[in-house]
Amino acid sequence: MPSSILILLVVTAFLGWFLTNKLKRNPNLPPGPTAEPLLGHLRLIPSQGQAETFHQWAKIYGDVMYLKVFGREMVVLDSFETAQELLEKRGAKYSCRPRFVIYEIQGWIPSLTFFQYGDKRYPKHRKILQQYFGRRESLAFQHVLAEEASLLAKNLMFSGKGKHFRFVHRFTTSNIMRAAFGHPIKSDDDIFLKLGMNTSHVMNHSGPPGNTPVDFFPWLRHFPSWFPGTYYAFKAREGHKTIRQLYDIPIQHVEDQMRENAVERCFASDKLKELRENEDSQDPEKLTLDDVKGAAATIFSAGEDTSYATLTIFVLAMILHPECQKRVYEEIQSLIGHDRLPELKDREALPYLECVLQETLRWHPTLTLGVPHRVTEDDIYQGMLIPSGTVVIPNVEGMSLDERVYANPKTFDPSRFLPKPQGRGEPYFTAVWGFGRRICPGRHFADIAVWHAMASVLATLEIRPAEDDEGNAIFPQVVFTDGLISQAVPFDFQVRPRSEAAQDLLAQIDA
Repeated sequence: MPSSILILLVVTAFLGWFLTNKLKRNPNLPPGPTAEPLLGHLRLIPSQGQAETFHQWAKIYGDVMYLKVFGREMVVLDSFETAQELLEKRGAKYSCRPRFVIYEIQGWIPSLTFFQYGDKRYPKHRKILQQYFGRRESLAFQHVLAEEASLLAKNLMFSGKGKHFRFVHRFTTSNIMRAAFGHPIKSDDDIFLKLGMNTSHVMNHSGPPGNTPVDFFPWLRHFPSWFPGTYYAFKAREGHKTIRQLYDIPIQHVEDQMRENAVERCFASDKLKELRENEDSQDPEKLTLDDVKGAAATIFSAGEDTSYATLTIFVLAMILHPECQKRVYEEIQSLIGHDRLPELKDREALPYLECVLQETLRWHPTLTLGVPHRVTEDDIYQGMLIPSGTVVIPNVEGMSLDERVYANPKTFDPSRFLPKPQGRGEPYFTAVWGFGRRICPGRHFADIAVWHAMASVLATLEIRPAEDDEGNAIFPQVVFTDGLISQAVPFDFQVRPRSEAAQDLLAQIDA
């Protein structure tokens, strides 16, 4: 038999096996759109706006939806109820991560966010972060966060046109720098502020988490930038230097400060001290310098980016809904007057402010598709098979738009959370923090920081749209970026003191 005929028969046999075994749909799989041979759902999934597309598909196929791209199986969860059941109650099966090739190229090693659940470093990193940023431990930072929030309000009041969001960035970066590395941000020239902004840029150009062509075909990372499908690998290589600087430079700064006995107590100083004390220990589970760098970098990246994104969404909402910020201002004034800024002890007595915070988290979640999970063994849910190895995507944005839970979900309406009859008694949106064993360990710290920012700003300032040269208001569009962390597309705004008393109060704050 000629070799060419033999090769043809082998290829034909292989394609026949592939088409009958790999493309044949198991009738017990969750429903989903019709897939194409070989490509699966590749051409149906948009490169941008995936969360909204998945949510529309879920209206047809249900809250548990099956997708496949080049043989990679995915299940999208579009309701909080299903995510709770699978990712929390069945967390032993669903707490692993898929491989994130893009973040590997960027240099996120080690990182709690991307660890496989079976990685021996995972419980160690989670433990040290929970010990420092748990609910009770985060309260220890309230005075630092209040101080930074008051500076934010003052800087916004005195900042020039086009500079307001720079001070928001300074606020979120300084919070994290002080907690993680004991370093407050005092100027726009601060190296750590620039490092934070550069890190945000890298993360905002990472593509959909775990769903870029390079994540599907890791070998694409070795191809030149002109080759189709390599764009995100190219951007990741560009960002590698920035991410490694995030791991190395702040820790080196803390070590230098410790040698001079000039460091403010922080996560890094505590862990470096522990490292030195256990230097001679033979315990294989003891902390290493790479552990400290990785945990500190996780704090910085996760806390700074998400808090900044949340505040961009908050500002956008306040510009579009001035009645909401006016109501918060009146609530604060009726409670504490003009003599001081709100403090954390006032939180329970400011229910509408709380509703504004919670509605900001729901209206546009900063992690629209969460961070994907991976199931480690076959599972059956409501008669549907979720095969081992399937990537499980919590569609957080879809959950925020669930009309069965939230009336008019695309409308920014803080009063939805108020108890009846003042509101509708709808539940706070907690999906933004993640699920189960992968829930964000820094959520309590971030929650307090964002509350202080909103409270200080709304107690003293009116957030207004920018104006053109003729004094006409320029209202921003309701558009958000794609990527792992989503924020409002950049826009300009202005602020105005609520009163002379508010202006005097802010003027007294030390920079």
